[in-house]
Amino acid sequence: MSKIDTNNAAGAGESSLKFGTSGLRGLVTELNGIPAYAYTRAFAAMLQEDGAAARAKGAVLVGQDLRSSSSSIARLCCAALRDAGLIPVDCGALPTPALAYHGLQRGVPAVMVTGSHIPEDRNGLKFYRAEGEIDKQDEVRILAHHARLNIRELPADVQAVHAAAPDRDPLAAYKARYLDFFGAGALSGLTVGVYQHSSVARDVIVEVIEALGARAVPLGRATSFIPVDTEALRAEDEILAQQWADELVLDAIVSTDGDADRPLIADGRGTFLRGDLVGAITARHLNADTIVTPVTSNSALEESGAFKNVLRTRVGSPYVIEGMVETKRNGAGVIVGFEANGGVLLGSEIDRGAHRLAALPTRDAMLPILCTLSEVAARTQSLAGIVADFAFKAAASNRLKDVASEKTGIFLSRLQQDIAFRSDLFAPLGGVAGLDLRDGLRVTANNSEVVHFRASGNAPELRVYVEAASQSRAENLLDWGLSVAAQQIGA
Repeated sequence: MSKIDTNNAAGAGESSLKFGTSGLRGLVTELNGIPAYAYTRAFAAMLQEDGAAARAKGAVLVGQDLRSSSSSIARLCCAALRDAGLIPVDCGALPTPALAYHGLQRGVPAVMVTGSHIPEDRNGLKFYRAEGEIDKQDEVRILAHHARLNIRELPADVQAVHAAAPDRDPLAAYKARYLDFFGAGALSGLTVGVYQHSSVARDVIVEVIEALGARAVPLGRATSFIPVDTEALRAEDEILAQQWADELVLDAIVSTDGDADRPLIADGRGTFLRGDLVGAITARHLNADTIVTPVTSNSALEESGAFKNVLRTRVGSPYVIEGMVETKRNGAGVIVGFEANGGVLLGSEIDRGAHRLAALPTRDAMLPILCTLSEVAARTQSLAGIVADFAFKAAASNRLKDVASEKTGIFLSRLQQDIAFRSDLFAPLGGVAGLDLRDGLRVTANNSEVVHFRASGNAPELRVYVEAASQSRAENLLDWGLSVAAQQIGA
């Protein structure tokens, strides 16, 4: 056994590592070592405890995104699975939903090494059962096994582990899923810019779009990792989209976050669509009667009358999945879940003539990209025109970075419990008309505007979401909300 600095040992000192809205995440310096190994061993112990490992004949898939730290962490995961008596299957770099889909089809659990959209100095692990994402109860069990194992050292041969190759190509199966359902020619006549940056799906998107008949124009391919956050766009990304739209004749610009479970879509003018709007377009294209979405999604979803049932949840794919299971149990037909970040989860099979799209209850970027582009192709209507038809309220969101969770907690608790404080704070908006406490604090003001404060589940950040009558007002309201929060927490 090799000795490791105790500052990087499991259980030593204060750590950034924690389970958030989707998986375990934290600083690379705190994950890439004993913690990655130990948490994967704990996941393996849970699979063995309930018989899931035996049902998969010991196999566990391992995938990774394109971060510089992901390969090293993936080797640690493979070593942990080997040392637990399981069979690591190295799937290489691929989209998270492609790994999850392969696991669902093959009946095999999986571990994805990714920090999704967060900066490169951070990374994470997403754990999947053969049936899909782990839930919050599974997280508790993994933490319990992690504490019981109390791993303090790494094996000397941790970087020399041999992993098996997958019996079928996960990427080929993922691409075939969409080519079979949408059909050749589905996107004929479209010219689509593909913002590649460092997305692990950057080549897959081009291949699928072209196979469906569109002309793909690769744009902005990066040689180092870029933290594209579909819910809080960088000014650089917005400027690039505007430049490409001005220079080229495009029907849309599409992209994803780092691990390709969240889409990023702009119209031909370079204006990005909010993720909840992308989800609504996707749900309509698939003729969904039920949508499941977090409280952060636009309030126009209920007001539009486009969907028979709308179920709201806390932020995070595990909560959306729980909601989809609930609606299915209650007799819902076509169930589409989505988040304000744009990730779409398919909660039921979709039949279209002789073609069937199997359920995929994990966030996916490819499905909403293809549904949105298909709407443009089928309706011979610009994407901007389709957007206008939905009459979404103007919305905006951003975050305060590097905010200690303790400070965020104190601010949110005071907002929730101190009526006088809350009333004074929202006096500029005419006072408080309604509250939603499902996740942070979502305030509907007397002037009908919405301001929502919540702690990020993935990083030390305070998220702010707003809705208003116009985009300019939404931007001003967002600035106000960020300023108020910064003053209160001392950021």
